[in-house]
Amino acid sequence: MQALPDLSQQSHEQKNELIRLLWGEVQRLSAQVAELQAQLTKDSHNSHKPPSSDGLKKTRSLRGSSGKAPGGQAGHKGRGLKRASAPDKVIEHRLPERCACGARLVALQAAERRQVFDIPVAQFEVAEHRIWQSRCRCGREHQSTFPEGVSQWVQYGPNVKALAVHLAHGQLLPLNRTAQLIEQVFGLPVSAATVHAWIGEAAQRLAGEVAGIGQALVATPVAHADESGLRVEAKLHWLHTLASRTLTWYGVHAKRGAPAMQAHDLLPRRTGVLVHDCWKPYWHMPGEHALCNSHLIRELTFLHESTGQTWPQRMIRHLTRARDHCEAARRARHRELSPRLKQRIEKRYEAILAQARACHPQQSRTQHKRGRIKQSEAFNLIRRLTEHAGAVLKFVSNLAVPFTNNLGERAIRMPKVKQKISGSFRSLQGAQNFCVIRSYLDSLHKQGHNLFHALRMTFIGQPTSICLH
Repeated sequence: MQALPDLSQQSHEQKNELIRLLWGEVQRLSAQVAELQAQLTKDSHNSHKPPSSDGLKKTRSLRGSSGKAPGGQAGHKGRGLKRASAPDKVIEHRLPERCACGARLVALQAAERRQVFDIPVAQFEVAEHRIWQSRCRCGREHQSTFPEGVSQWVQYGPNVKALAVHLAHGQLLPLNRTAQLIEQVFGLPVSAATVHAWIGEAAQRLAGEVAGIGQALVATPVAHADESGLRVEAKLHWLHTLASRTLTWYGVHAKRGAPAMQAHDLLPRRTGVLVHDCWKPYWHMPGEHALCNSHLIRELTFLHESTGQTWPQRMIRHLTRARDHCEAARRARHRELSPRLKQRIEKRYEAILAQARACHPQQSRTQHKRGRIKQSEAFNLIRRLTEHAGAVLKFVSNLAVPFTNNLGERAIRMPKVKQKISGSFRSLQGAQNFCVIRSYLDSLHKQGHNLFHALRMTFIGQPTSICLH
């Protein structure tokens, strides 16, 4: 630690310079402490951190109270089990023939009925296929043929294959637990390696369907993009998604940014609106852009909590009110907001930003330091809101654009659950197979299809067609 200089030997000018240096250092350290303390207060409600990082600490949700009591609301009809008019079986619980007094009981009749809905205890079945042959009197040989798909002496059928793939990549179970569940429920021994082989077969059969999903998302007017880390072969790779209201596409790549986007060749060919979280590489993609306002609201919440200033709260209220105007317009089947309302929203937005800029001016260079000048989080957010105002308010100018990137984030969520349960993908091919199957299943789920039935038809050779419009 450097010793304090002898102040008695210092001139007034030297003492003043020392005070200025010390004051500058105090300011720098105070700002650093404040920044570190602010980092400790960040969680999923005021930053981009996922809810899984919150641990056991109590957090505050950004969702407001609906004002309704918990549980079913008054007037709600409910949907409980309804009695079946034709039960599969009837179990009679009859009275004894005689009373305790010895008299015979006659004219028995059913007094009450109760029904139990349950599933039967399952057991696998073996279907043996036999072909026949015969020789005609003319000497010609005749022999029947096995149906398509029956090619081995002993093999598994499409139902168990579909169930295994659905459990592994639809319900996100690890391969060992998938095999274990099938054996325990159906009594059919299956190995994890066999399940892995079925996944590869399904991915191969569905590759064409998923390629069609990607091409349809290139042409869709509004699409949502997101990306997240994925462990493959114990190394960091990146899961990329492009989604719409009815379609989902996944891809995996070793890179996160432009090289991956170019390799997948979907975003570079889009011309519609792309909703994203303002990550820099997305801005290099063609077409129009819209920002996720949920991300912005979380950042504004953090600024309000850490600085106590009012402008972040005013901006949050303004954005949410604009969202409510848009939702009301959609319910009324209006194609757009009135020009007067749009102008009012834009002017209010600019007025709030003007107040924000006055509170957080740009930091200037001091002491002839080289390099880029570090700005505060507040200034960086204000600059982003200013430079990309059109993308922030795209949901106002185009009612087809949603307020958030929820579709993109929701698409990423389930693969992250898969990784938490199963850990790293052991091979790149395994991760790519997951992306193909998950793209198909998530798209079918959005369109209301039965996923098990769709996979069953896939293994039969007749995959369910996805609506690409």
